Amino acid sequence: MSEIRPVQDDPVRPSPGQVENEKADNDGGGGHRLSVSKSVSGAGDTVVVEPADKEGKLDQAAIEAMIAEGEVTKEDYDRVKRRVDWILLPLMWWMYGIQQTDKTGLGTMNIFGLQKDTGMVGKQYSYLTVMFYVSYAVFETPNRADIDRLHAFFTNWAEFMAFRFIQGALECTISPGFNVIIARWYTKREHSSRSLVFQSANAGWGIIVNLVFYGIAKHSAAHPGGFAAWRGIEVFLGAQTLVASVIAWFLLGTPSEVRWLDHKQKVTATARVMVNHAGTDLTGTGGWSWSQTREAFLDPVLYFQFAITFLCCVVNGAITTFGTVIETGFGFDPYQVLLLECVRNAFSVIWFVFVGYSSLKIRHIRMYWMMLSTVIPFIALLVIALLPTQDQYRWTKMVMYWGTAIFVIPSFSAWALISSNTAGRTKISVISATTFIGYCTGNIAGSQTMPPKDAPHYIPGTIACAACMGGALILIVLWRFWLVYQNRKKDEEVAAMGLTKAEEERRGQELGAQDVTDLKNPFFKYDM
Repeated sequence: MSEIRPVQDDPVRPSPGQVENEKADNDGGGGHRLSVSKSVSGAGDTVVVEPADKEGKLDQAAIEAMIAEGEVTKEDYDRVKRRVDWILLPLMWWMYGIQQTDKTGLGTMNIFGLQKDTGMVGKQYSYLTVMFYVSYAVFETPNRADIDRLHAFFTNWAEFMAFRFIQGALECTISPGFNVIIARWYTKREHSSRSLVFQSANAGWGIIVNLVFYGIAKHSAAHPGGFAAWRGIEVFLGAQTLVASVIAWFLLGTPSEVRWLDHKQKVTATARVMVNHAGTDLTGTGGWSWSQTREAFLDPVLYFQFAITFLCCVVNGAITTFGTVIETGFGFDPYQVLLLECVRNAFSVIWFVFVGYSSLKIRHIRMYWMMLSTVIPFIALLVIALLPTQDQYRWTKMVMYWGTAIFVIPSFSAWALISSNTAGRTKISVISATTFIGYCTGNIAGSQTMPPKDAPHYIPGTIACAACMGGALILIVLWRFWLVYQNRKKDEEVAAMGLTKAEEERRGQELGAQDVTDLKNPFFKYDM
């Protein structure tokens, strides 16, 4: 068996008796700076680990995880995973649902008199979405605050615009933050299924909320002159946000941050995800890496992520802002629209469950689901746009509209692939930020594809959304070809080293723990 030995007898995998010394070194800010040499003469030879550059620092969490890996049993791993699943996923599901209903709720409030009561004219309503995503893009930095929804007490467009700016600034960390959490708690194989759990709240929580909206609207209609329906809806949204923010403060976090695991369980949780070859939640915290920044902008994956997210979010911006108006254009009243939206959301939840479960069981199937989830909305949007506007076609159009619910899968799955397919803390930050700029600009563009003159059918805008789905399909196919090509190159490079499978795994973990990027780590394989 090969011995993994660093220069000057500084071991990569310290023995249990050396742990205290390792802790002292790392707590003092020194840490281990190691890099694995690729030259291996064969079985029985020493694999030399040389001093690394500043990106090669092994954090304490990585050292403890590598020690524990051979000592922790499968039952220990499963026990921690179950605890994480039951604490984090329900909370993330609820919080993501709250954020999404904040956006879709604007469309619901619109059909219950929002524009009329606040005196909005022309494109002022669509500008509310623009302001939200402009702020979302500008303030996409770490924060954990939220404030109550004051929309219910606004009386004009200017007040709404100001608050939508604040709202975007405070909600901008939900999606990128949750992707970081998934990456730090779960293995690559689990990324898609766990991400789709919380992302399914886009529809799942929407069912619950739409039924609440229906009750609020009916109560308002039964008491004319009282609190307007759209104002009651906003009060409900604000109340749930305040409750969730308090709970999240105490429960959300990465393995090194949470209070509900003891030290041994934290080490177990970290050791479980070392197979990702991307280090730990403490890897790369020493500072910004300009070499990783350059690599990120030279990597075609950044542009695939940006473009696919942009195109899908054009559709998202259009449908979340004007979807309810389009449905009333089919010939349904606002109350029917709320109930029929529950059917659309139910279809979406079922699709999410099927995609998530199959992705967990079958390797490299994610991008095939992304492709199919662009084809179905592409067809559905074209049918909606091209069918005559007569009342006899309203159910056909509604069924097609239900089919558009899955257009979010390509962008959601692409975000999860950031966690699975990117290593290097700075590189992850750059690609994530660029992707969410695509998210914001896409939603802004989408909100402007439905001008007032095209209401209520918005045929040109619907055709534009179909074209975006077609473009996203082409890009996903090209992206998959690129990842297959990269994996083959890595396989050839690793094969030339003559390592055993165990040595390959150990070397991949060590390079990941040293904040080596996915392109520079030959043992890092891309998921598809």
